[in-house]
Amino acid sequence: MKNIIREGNPILRARSSEMTFPLSNDDKQLAHDLMEFLENSQDEEIAEKYHLRAGVGLAAPQLAISKRMTAVLIPGPEGEEPSLKQVLINPTILSQSVQVAALSEGEGCLSVDRDVPGYVPRADRITLRYFDIEGVQHKIRLKNYEAIVVQHEIDHLNGILFFDHINNDKPFAIPNDAIMLE
Repeated sequence: MKNIIREGNPILRARSSEMTFPLSNDDKQLAHDLMEFLENSQDEEIAEKYHLRAGVGLAAPQLAISKRMTAVLIPGPEGEEPSLKQVLINPTILSQSVQVAALSEGEGCLSVDRDVPGYVPRADRITLRYFDIEGVQHKIRLKNYEAIVVQHEIDHLNGILFFDHINNDKPFAIPNDAIMLE
């Protein structure tokens, strides 16, 4: 947790640089480190031992590295494989639904130590293009929680924090037809 930069650091507000392939050994190590943090943060014993807050996504800018790389690790149902486990390099949202979704409890961030109440409206479904660490291009469709997590992480690559999406005047305002996710 001590390596994760916090709100107020200008790197969190800067657009990250595109990455080129083949990745350097340092960039491959960064990809490994991002995923390892998420794995450790979701392991109750390790998280407690090292005082880690659980996370489902971590972007390179959160480690003060302004590169377009993020890791996502979304647990599956108890005892099953993760629903999404991938390092995303140069991710791009190709299309998104007009249907809005939000997490009913709001969003949090490993770089934001305060509670920011309010709904964060995002597209419920996205089509995503990204590259893996070998430089292979992938195109996937995501919906609901997975789509929200990936949009949150891509925001980090663009210098946007989750609370930028919250309506300042009415933090719990959301379109009537929005999907509220538990």
